[in-house]
Amino acid sequence: MIGVPKVTGKRGVQVFVPIRAGYTFGETRAWVEQVSRAVGAAVPDLVSWEWSKDQRGGRARLDYTQNWRNRTLRGAVLAAARARPAGVGARSPGRSWTTRPSGPDRWTIRTILPRVAEVGDLFAAAHGPGQELPRL
Repeated sequence: MIGVPKVTGKRGVQVFVPIRAGYTFGETRAWVEQVSRAVGAAVPDLVSWEWSKDQRGGRARLDYTQNWRNRTLRGAVLAAARARPAGVGARSPGRSWTTRPSGPDRWTIRTILPRVAEVGDLFAAAHGPGQELPRL
């Protein structure tokens, strides 16, 4: 299964999984929740579903609820800039699984194009052929 990570524009990482046509929204959403719950069961000391950061106990929020209608997921690489102090527009680029996450202001309008020229479009695989959702 191919999953393509990208930063959110803040501190998080979103994983996009290209799937074949034909699944309903409900089937896809249920599968994403099952994956989330399976990860949480495998590493409960690392994962929380708590919204409030102070209730997570240092664990990462695993938010399967972003896969829902009316959620605003940021597009990858050259998406609209997030409003930041002094006009710095934080971008939301694809990333590799081996790079450490960066801070919310790492990629800006001024730095994103040189990054794409250097490493290519790390989000391209998300536009690849659709996959079957494996049984969990």
